Amino acid sequence: MKAATRWIVIGVLVAVGLAGWGTSWYVYQGAASQNAALIETGPTAEVQSQVTQALTQVLTYDYNDPEATEDAAQRLLAGDAYEEYETLYAALSEQAPDQQLTLTAQVQAVGVTELKDDRAEVLVFLDQSSRREGDEEASVSAAQIAVGAQLDGDVWTITDLRVL
Repeated sequence: MKAATRWIVIGVLVAVGLAGWGTSWYVYQGAASQNAALIETGPTAEVQSQVTQALTQVLTYDYNDPEATEDAAQRLLAGDAYEEYETLYAALSEQAPDQQLTLTAQVQAVGVTELKDDRAEVLVFLDQSSRREGDEEASVSAAQIAVGAQLDGDVWTITDLRVL
C-alpha cells in the first residue's frame, strides 16, 4: 500500500471514529437520556401505580358517600386539576342524589411518557361506568386522559387533566 493511500485510510478511520464518538455523546446528552421514564423502571412504576390509584379514587363516586370522592380530590389533586374537578363536582353533587347515581372508574392502561425530577406526564386509558338506581345495566364510557403530576414528598399529586 502506498504511503498516500495509507494516510487516506487512516484519515477515514479517524473521521469515522470521531463521528461515532460525537453521535454517542449527542445521544447521551439528548432529551431521551434525560427522561427517567425510559431508563428507570422503579420510579416509573411508582408514578403509574399512584396515578392509577388517584384517578380510580377521584373518578369513582357514590351518591351515598360523596365525601369519599371529595376527600380523595383534596388529597390527590392540585392546581388546574383540582379547580376543574371542583366545577364538575358541584354539578354532580346536585344531580346525583335525585338520580341515585354511582360512578365507577377503572384504569385499563397507563404509561409514563415523561419523568424528569419531580414532574411526570402520563397517558391513561380508563373506563367509567355510571349506574342509576333501578337501571338494569350500567353505561360505560371510555376515556383517554393526559395527566400531569407533581411529586410532593413521596406522593404524586395530579396537577393537570386533559381529556384527549
